[in-house]
Amino acid sequence: MDLNFTPEEQAFRQEIRAWVAENLPKDISHKVHNALHLTKDDMQRWAKILGKKGWHGWAWPKQFGGPGWNVIQRHLFEEECALAGAPRVVPFGPVMVAPVIMAFGSPEQQKRHLPGIMSGEVWWSQGYSEPGSGSDLASLKCKAERRGDYYIVNGQKTWTTLGQYGDWIFCLVRTSSDGKPQTGISFLLVDMKSPGITVRPIIMLDGGHEVNEVWFDNVEVPADNLVGEENKGWTYAKHLLAHERTNIADVNRAKRELERVKRIAKAEGVYEDGRFRDEIAKLEVDIVALEMMVLRVLSAEKSGKAALDVAGLLKIRGSEIQQRYTELMMLAAGPYALPFVKEAMEAGWQGDQVGAAHCAPLAATYFNMRKTTIYGGSNEVQRNIVSATVLGS
Repeated sequence: MDLNFTPEEQAFRQEIRAWVAENLPKDISHKVHNALHLTKDDMQRWAKILGKKGWHGWAWPKQFGGPGWNVIQRHLFEEECALAGAPRVVPFGPVMVAPVIMAFGSPEQQKRHLPGIMSGEVWWSQGYSEPGSGSDLASLKCKAERRGDYYIVNGQKTWTTLGQYGDWIFCLVRTSSDGKPQTGISFLLVDMKSPGITVRPIIMLDGGHEVNEVWFDNVEVPADNLVGEENKGWTYAKHLLAHERTNIADVNRAKRELERVKRIAKAEGVYEDGRFRDEIAKLEVDIVALEMMVLRVLSAEKSGKAALDVAGLLKIRGSEIQQRYTELMMLAAGPYALPFVKEAMEAGWQGDQVGAAHCAPLAATYFNMRKTTIYGGSNEVQRNIVSATVLGS
């Protein structure tokens, strides 16, 4: 196996690196490299810059307006963006719902929704989890009842990431109670400006507003917003979750954060400690192994093979690595990582610091990353899936 990039691929990397260096706003990359608070404007500004270039849908085929890059080119693009300090693209539109619309949506749905996703103008949210229906997603209860040309939707979604900004939301809804739970689920696209939708914030321990509850009270959704066939939504959801778990692995951000771990360790004077440096080395080895797994999934995707079982492994390892690098940052800073001053996570704050400026976001990030082994299908559930599909047990 030749793991070296070809001269053509290296040239492509340099092209991407030069473009990102020229077009990524410096104030945004400063925030990303220092884990400062990103606003909606920050995230959407970068999305629109990518969209103007035709790269917000960097993994899309040319027939849908994408660049038509192969899997290696996509990987290099993601890596260069991450290392330069670009915000992680909010995945719900370009990475998650867009492939479903491309594969199963009607021509009218493709024409209506894909351009707004590519341009970065339309913000999408994900309506999957419900109280009691997270990892056991098939038990969802949010109901859509067909009445003429509309579905009437009633129920609740929860942990809706950045749902307060959503223009549209893609939802799994129950359209039948017959047979197995999976067989009665449909995939519905919903305009979040529709009457009867209420978004309620879930404020986290650090005061952040990242997740939400979304309530549906007799919401009328045109039947034309059904993706594919009624009661076939579980099939489409599995297609999406393969993309989500690959995205959750987030190996390129892990590579960038590894360098941040090293910077903090050096600044705090612990980098020369042999045992601490051993932990950094272990993390780096795990990140390299994760990158090889990501490339394996992307290669399988290119060849048309089912990669969901390996995607589960990616989700497990990627989420554990994210927790590990935030833990190492905390350990490097020691007691100075513990005080929480929310204002210190805003760019340009001039108040009194407890410890160095890089210590301010460490505790909040550490605790926030406890979620990674739960969302997208908890790691316990993913291990059961891997056991059944890979090991046959």
